[in-house]
Amino acid sequence: MTVTAYTLAVVLDLFCLFLGYRFLFQPGPAAVGYGVPADPKGDAGAYLTVKGIKDGTFGVIGLALLAFAGARAEAWFMLCVALVPLCDTLVVLRHGGAKAVAYGIHFATAIVVLISAVLLFLV
Repeated sequence: MTVTAYTLAVVLDLFCLFLGYRFLFQPGPAAVGYGVPADPKGDAGAYLTVKGIKDGTFGVIGLALLAFAGARAEAWFMLCVALVPLCDTLVVLRHGGAKAVAYGIHFATAIVVLISAVLLFLV
């Protein structure tokens, strides 16, 4: 179970880094993938950049916690961070995004992050 817990945590942290990169360097497609398209050349450009920085930072913090503080600290981090995809689900639904994206991507991500937290607590 330890290998599974650590592997899932690392994959989720690396995924946050990937999302951050994508919002910083491919903001238009990243916004479409998020479920609420936004024009990076228009008023949304700053918000897309902020999202990229936030997502990338979550990835760095998660990896640092896992490497330097251990599984329990990472578990608490994952538990707290699960709020982000839960809120993303509501954002997509509130702004007319597809329910399939809201539930299939964001809500499902929240569930996987919570599973990661539970596994890390059990290590």
